[in-house]
Formats: sequence, C-alpha cells, structure tokens
Amino acid sequence: MTQDDSRLGMSVTHRRYVPYSHAHYGGNLVDGAYLMSMFGDVATELLIRTDGDEGLFAAYDQVAFTAPVMGGDVVEATATVTRVGKRSRAIAFEARVVCRATPEVSASAAEVLAEPLVVATASGTCVVP
Repeated sequence: MTQDDSRLGMSVTHRRYVPYSHAHYGGNLVDGAYLMSMFGDVATELLIRTDGDEGLFAAYDQVAFTAPVMGGDVVEATATVTRVGKRSRAIAFEARVVCRATPEVSASAAEVLAEPLVVATASGTCVVP
C-alpha cells in the first residue's frame, strides 16, 4: 500500500465513564491498564472500519502515561492510522480526560474540563489477515 491510501489518517474515538470501582490505588487512582484496554477497543473498531476485520495487536512501540486517571473521570481514547502496510497498520493513540469529579463540591459533583487533559499517548502496530 502507498502512503496515499485512503485509510491513512482515519480516526476512531471512544468515550467512557471510569467507575469508582476501578480506582484501587491511593488517591482514587486508576491503573494504566484501564487505558490500555481502551486503546485495544478503539483499535479494534478502527480495523473493522478500515479492513473489515478485528485484526490483532502485534506490539506497542511506546506508551507514556502523562497524568493520572481517577474514578469518576470521563475518558476518551482516539486511535489514528499513521501507516498502512500490506498486512500491518501503525496506529497512534491518545487518551484524554474530558470530565472530572469534584468531590470538594459534593459527593456526586463533576465538571466538564475547559481543556481535555492528555493522560496517555501510545503507538503500536496491528495486523489484519
């Protein structure tokens, strides 16, 4: 495939509420595996849309956790095709917190963040049959 392939640059975004039950570290923190699971899910939909197959995740090239995720957050994960090979797809990932709980206001209070907070980035390779 060439770099002018129509799949190049295609993106998919998922948004998910992070239940408090997933916070199991001090300070209401959620582990990085939660975001990695979101990256896997968004990559699956991206491959279905680009290739008509769920594909398989072959490897991550890099992963960086840049800010904490907490119970009560609303997180969105985006996957974007950055390279199209014969059977491989390079994908860039970004996870952002778009809403955050504000327990100092009340037990159920939350706010929409004025600017999404980037909490993780990654890049990886998936393969399709």
